[in-house]
Amino acid sequence: MIQVQHLTKTFRVARRSGGMKAAAKALFRREYDTITALNDLSFSIDDGEMVGYIGPNGAGKSSTIKVLSGILTPDSGSCLIDGRTPWKDRVAHVREIGVVFGQRSQLWWDVPVADSFELIRDIYKIPDSLYRKNVSELAELLNLKDIIRTPARQLSLGQRMRCEIAASLLHSPKILFLDEPTIGLDAVSKIAVRDFIRTLNREQKTTIILTTHDMQDIEALTERIILIGKGKVLLDGPLNDLKAAGNDHRSLTVAFKGSFPETLPEGVTCSERLSERAVLTVDTAVIPVSEVIASLSREISIDDLSVSGVGIEELVVDLYRQYRI
Repeated sequence: MIQVQHLTKTFRVARRSGGMKAAAKALFRREYDTITALNDLSFSIDDGEMVGYIGPNGAGKSSTIKVLSGILTPDSGSCLIDGRTPWKDRVAHVREIGVVFGQRSQLWWDVPVADSFELIRDIYKIPDSLYRKNVSELAELLNLKDIIRTPARQLSLGQRMRCEIAASLLHSPKILFLDEPTIGLDAVSKIAVRDFIRTLNREQKTTIILTTHDMQDIEALTERIILIGKGKVLLDGPLNDLKAAGNDHRSLTVAFKGSFPETLPEGVTCSERLSERAVLTVDTAVIPVSEVIASLSREISIDDLSVSGVGIEELVVDLYRQYRI
């Protein structure tokens, strides 16, 4: 079980203006800003849960994962994972967790993937029988048999990400942290990775925390979401509750001529606007779609329009606006 209580983490970041004069001044006197990455953060996750951990850039998602994995030490607060404090019991802790950072690699660049696996086996002191079993199963489930003898630098992004996930699971961890595991992947690779993660959670009861900006990943894999913004938990609950909130919202796509109105009726927000096309989100509990169309038609010439239900991405963006993050 993961229990996080009142975590706070700040960073000092050097700032200076551009130009040689500012650079020379910074040699003798640096100016710093204090960035609060985590601000009194608290939540708990049960064994075997698969949770979507979402928020905009800079919200504190990756900092949270680094604290939970023992990479960072917080300024204050507590974190217990199966009775361990990650940054105090690092050796024991890392034996029970797997971490995948979508933009960082744990594979050695110029050697075959199989050699990287062998080195990871030695680092974690994995028994030979368990290692052979895990490599065989992971190669089958993630379709690695044809690429495991290839150097990491010669793999496509999708192939490398499948190898990264396999590498993080060689020691049979109980908890898996996935930070943008499908970033940059094509549709086929994304589906393969999602299917594997789903199978891992269902059959091995692995606890999974999924951090991503891809709402399709969240919708396909998780039943619970934690929304974080400015280092705080803003929303924690079932994904279905968020979807249910979308029943009162409609997406209105308008192709038009003329200048689009700067002010929209109450209950209407613009999620996308181009020169002759706009996508609006309409809260039907506040204003009917028909009134929105009538209001627009008085101000612009409408060439075409369509109305549909609001997807998960639009709902999440609406939450960002609601919480001003």
